[in-house]
Amino acid sequence: MSLESTVAELMTPIPYTIGRDATLEEAAEKMRAHGIRHLPVLHGGKLVGIVSDRDLGLIGSLNDVDPTKVSVEEAMSNPWTVPYTAQLSDVVREMTEHKYGSVLVVDEKKNLVGIFTTHDALEALSELLEAARLAAS
Repeated sequence: MSLESTVAELMTPIPYTIGRDATLEEAAEKMRAHGIRHLPVLHGGKLVGIVSDRDLGLIGSLNDVDPTKVSVEEAMSNPWTVPYTAQLSDVVREMTEHKYGSVLVVDEKKNLVGIFTTHDALEALSELLEAARLAAS
């Protein structure tokens, strides 16, 4: 990794996804099973949104919401997407400025190819700090 790295170099490729008609309960179970906090939402193979564990918690805390009956579509938000060629520094800057927990990475045809999360950003920071430490010694 270098200061010129692209988001594609550090993203999680082919992330777990969920359909927009799935229930909140199904989304929560998928997140638990895979130890993840963000699920891109697809419909007909196309990216239509994203749902996070935070979204599920917020919607699930409402008294009249049954997570076995409410669909992911009702809890999802519009995703922030970037091309896989986006500079990592630009992506991290935007994530920090807007407090995004993740960004969805797409190809030229807007097909989902990966996800870049704050966890991935911290791994990149760790690598850069380790490289700087080694260079200084």
